[in-house]
Amino acid sequence: MKAVCVGHSTFDTTLPMNEYPIENIKYRIPKHIECGGGPASNGAYLLAKWGMDTVIVSAVGNDYYGDRIIDDFVKIGADTTYLEKVDNHFTSSSYIIANMSSGSRTIITAKDSPIEKLSKTVDVKADVILVDGEHPLTALDVLNKNLDSISILDAGRVNESTKKIGKMVKYFICSKDYAEEFCKMKIDYSDQSTLIYCYEKLKDFFKTNIIITLEAKGTFTFIDGKYEQIPSISVKAVDSTGAGDIFHGAFTYFISNNYSLRDSIRYASITAGISVTRVGSRFSIPNLKEVLEYDNII
Repeated sequence: MKAVCVGHSTFDTTLPMNEYPIENIKYRIPKHIECGGGPASNGAYLLAKWGMDTVIVSAVGNDYYGDRIIDDFVKIGADTTYLEKVDNHFTSSSYIIANMSSGSRTIITAKDSPIEKLSKTVDVKADVILVDGEHPLTALDVLNKNLDSISILDAGRVNESTKKIGKMVKYFICSKDYAEEFCKMKIDYSDQSTLIYCYEKLKDFFKTNIIITLEAKGTFTFIDGKYEQIPSISVKAVDSTGAGDIFHGAFTYFISNNYSLRDSIRYASITAGISVTRVGSRFSIPNLKEVLEYDNII
């Protein structure tokens, strides 16, 4: 089973704090956490960690952060053939304030101009493809060459790239924020009709399997002829950085390993839920065994 992940790579620096900082005050913390990040990149890291043959397709700068990102993927066993170092381009870097008391995170990202098409043509037969809308021309090329593969879009932003790519994938997964912006409708958890409206509007446009993630409120989709809201697990969150990326990576793993849609969402939710109890996106990814045994532990 070969997975190809096309998308954004960034280098994360997480600053754990017990409260959100006040402007014009000096703070000192005992440590900070550094690791690679990015939606499809975090998904690729999880898939490689869980033993899948994983190809990462992305771009970094010819700089220190780029070297760190490449080294992380090499160490975890991912194929970096298509992880390009681009001259005169700086690696995206994200600075994350993790509020340990609430589990929320504030992210400031420095990002160079987008690269729509990478220089290398991806010549890989993929069984499963995870894309996040970055490098859209490369993503579309990979999807067009692998029309029979299982394909997933982590739709982060409402733009032409995610609209075009979303019509090609088998599973379109978006956040509540994406759904609300796309549908021009505020979701009200006490009124399921608002979720149904957004689901149907997305379904009508993309004509594929729609999954809307709702953070602590779970996931909304359509299974076996009925709308279903699959709950998240109940945890004490300390850092939600990368939880969505981890959900998408885990969903990709389970759906491509013949789990049902409901079970794939359930196990992906468990994976993301465990991750928010730990600091640092990639450092928070649990082992596969821990996820599969979760229901037996609690």
